[in-house]
Amino acid sequence: MSEDHPFIAGLCDDARKCEEAESEFRRTMNTRVAELAEARAFANRRMNVMRSLFETVSRAGEEDVAVADAVSALRNRLGWRDDSDARTEVLAEYSKVAQAAFAATHVDAEGDGEGEPRDVSAALADFEAWYLEARAKPFWVLFEHYMPETQLVDF
Repeated sequence: MSEDHPFIAGLCDDARKCEEAESEFRRTMNTRVAELAEARAFANRRMNVMRSLFETVSRAGEEDVAVADAVSALRNRLGWRDDSDARTEVLAEYSKVAQAAFAATHVDAEGDGEGEPRDVSAALADFEAWYLEARAKPFWVLFEHYMPETQLVDF
């Protein structure tokens, strides 16, 4: 009889609503944690790739050599051994970032009258936006390499 009492039914409704609210919060929390984890991973990939880019272009004396070295380094980092139209397009767009990085690391103290070198941040942002629009996913997902498990064989 107590199960049918309106007071008990109200408490059951309250308990069910609290459970639903907790479940919804956990779903949104898990989504937010995943978003933050992805943002962190992308930020670290961005930092590591740009650090490598700056190291590469700062060693070169000429822009053409610097850009070629930077493009080659990115190809190696991504494991791109073969060419394709899509890869060639990505590397061509990335070369603009390499050019900006070269200009930023080889500032002419006397100035050559050609104006300010292109901002590396802007070049990188343009590249990321281009890639997102062209491929419908962030560039940084290319660095997610799935390593299949291999069997452990004991000889």
